[in-house]
Amino acid sequence: MGLKFNWPTPESTVYVLKDALKKGPLFDTDVPPSLGQLYPDSKRAIMELIPPGGYWRDLPLALQKSYMKGSFHLSGGKTGMARRIAWDEPCLTLTCAPAQKQTERCHPKETRPFTVREYARIQTFPDDWTFVGPLTAQYAQIGNAVPVNLAKAMGKAIVQCLNAYYRCRIKAA
Repeated sequence: MGLKFNWPTPESTVYVLKDALKKGPLFDTDVPPSLGQLYPDSKRAIMELIPPGGYWRDLPLALQKSYMKGSFHLSGGKTGMARRIAWDEPCLTLTCAPAQKQTERCHPKETRPFTVREYARIQTFPDDWTFVGPLTAQYAQIGNAVPVNLAKAMGKAIVQCLNAYYRCRIKAA
């Protein structure tokens, strides 16, 4: 007798950045303050020009070429570069470094990368979860993690699968 695994039912609700960072359906409070990386002045000046939901293509052509350098002429959208997330859109995948050129995830209102606690909220970590080590290590812990709510749904599906398997084995014995 083999295992029959049933994948979790997909969520019908699409959560957006506001749901992660503000009081609402996912959390009982606004995101608590925490430490976070800052942009160097040169990058901050560029990111100031990007509207919420925008990215490097929203810059004037001369700045696009200057900022993107050789990447400007390569194919592909590169939509994660110089990216400012909007309140009403899902966040892009989080990486281990929120401020590098390929992985920028700028706050929708403030011109800065997401803080550690904001990063954690986007990955659905509870606010009392502790991240340790230097700031870069904390971002890496969150960026390398499976979103907590996804892990929970998968865990429940695995438990149900194993329970059904062992119930059948007990009946057969």
